Amino acid sequence: MDEILARFLENLGSRVGGPLTFRLLIQPLVVSVLAIRAGIQDARTGRPAYGWAVLTDSQNRSGLLREGWKTVAKVFTLALIIDVVYQLIVERWVYPLESLIVAILLAIVPYLLIRGPAARLTRELSKRSYTHGRL
Repeated sequence: MDEILARFLENLGSRVGGPLTFRLLIQPLVVSVLAIRAGIQDARTGRPAYGWAVLTDSQNRSGLLREGWKTVAKVFTLALIIDVVYQLIVERWVYPLESLIVAILLAIVPYLLIRGPAARLTRELSKRSYTHGRL
């Protein structure tokens, strides 16, 4: 098990300077834009922060997860495919679990981290513009 973990960490680190490095910037950037758009929509419709709602709203959790997946599925799939191609080029072998973890890190984690704060920031900016508009 220690060998697998050591190989995984080494392979993960080598992705930064290897071929197809641009994806490490582009894919999170695309997901961030999608998360910001969804966060703005959440703020406009008065929905709570996405991550918090997923954790605390058991009645709507499956719908929220389905909605989030619908948004990131294409980027996640692309991240998965590109990582498999990367592994074939560099490792001449495919480690599916590594590809899955990389796709999660590039597509799902940024989405979860950005959507809620984007909604909160939109609400705050809306309040400020409303307050300033009345003065």
